[in-house]
Order: sequence, then C-alpha cells, then structure tokens
Amino acid sequence: MPDSEARVAGIVLAAGSSTRMGRNKMLLELEGEPLVRRAVRAALSASVGPVLVVVGHEAARVSEAVADLPCSVVLNPDHAQGARVSLQVGVRAVPEEARAAVVVLGDMPFVTGAMIRGIVERYREGLPRLVVSRYGSVTAPPTLFDRSLFPELLEMTGEECGKQVVRAHQHEAARCVWRDKAVADVDVAEDYERLLDDSLD
Repeated sequence: MPDSEARVAGIVLAAGSSTRMGRNKMLLELEGEPLVRRAVRAALSASVGPVLVVVGHEAARVSEAVADLPCSVVLNPDHAQGARVSLQVGVRAVPEEARAAVVVLGDMPFVTGAMIRGIVERYREGLPRLVVSRYGSVTAPPTLFDRSLFPELLEMTGEECGKQVVRAHQHEAARCVWRDKAVADVDVAEDYERLLDDSLD
C-alpha cells in the first residue's frame, strides 16, 4: 500500500581514505563547494530525514565542511576496513521511526536532490523492499533499502554489502532510471579532472 508520509532517512557515505586519489576526495571542490557538502545538500533537498553523514578519514575536516547544514555526523572509527563498515555504521544510526534509508555516495557529485527525491517517492508509492538507480546498463547508488533489509545489511561480511543485498533482492526491486552521466564518481585524479570538464558543459 502507498504511504505518502513514510519516513526515509538519508545516509551519506563520506568516510573513505581516498588512497587512490592521494588526497581526501570528499574535500575536493566542484562549483565552489566540497563534494561532501554537495552530496549532503542534495539529500537535504529530497524530503528525507534525518540525513546521516558517515565520516572517518580526516573526520574533523569533513565534518567541518557540513557543520552549518542540518545533518547528523556519525563517526566510523574503523573506516579503513572499507565502505561495508561505513554503511553498517550508518544503518545502525537510522532512528527507529524511519521505515527505510536511502544511501548516497559522497563521491557521485551529479546525483541531484531531484533524483534522491524520485527514489523516495517511488518507495512511498508502493513500499517496495528495495529501490535501485539505473544508469544505462549500470546499477549504482543512490539505493533505498526498506527497514526489513537492515538485518541483512548488518550481517554481511566482506566488501560491497550493499551490492550483495541488491543482488539478492533484485527480483523485488523498483527501479529509477537516470541519465548515464550522473553515474560519474571520483576515485583517481583523472576522474576529478574529467569531472571539472563535465561541469563546464
């Protein structure tokens, strides 16, 4: 059944060590603001709440970049273990009254508030257990997980626990389709240079 008032939390993952980049990619600027701030602002504009920002590497600097925004910072002291642990830290911080959580990556700067809002609205239309984003043939975040999937997310080991759960429940998933360009992320310096070029298009 639809539930137009279903509460959905936002989880912004911003804890990584950025080892391939060589500097903290969450603090790289695009159009005058750090990537982490851009991601948090997108989530805040998407009718989700609370917005939880999981920090780890250079936690103080990343937290400072979003200090004036109405979000909650959650520390992952074990961020070096990878994104799985950060996602699990974020899921544990979701308040009980939230029926679902939408996961946003801090290094996907072309994901907009309208996209996140579209995922949330798709969830509220029919309360599927999973809402995934499709970019052409690629499935990538933002991804919405119903609370019924939280135990699986928390039990997963190894890397990519979110992807493991998506694969296990893809037959139940609702899908939102976005333009291919929006899947761009930032892992190495060349990605950032390409990002700067794309933002000028």
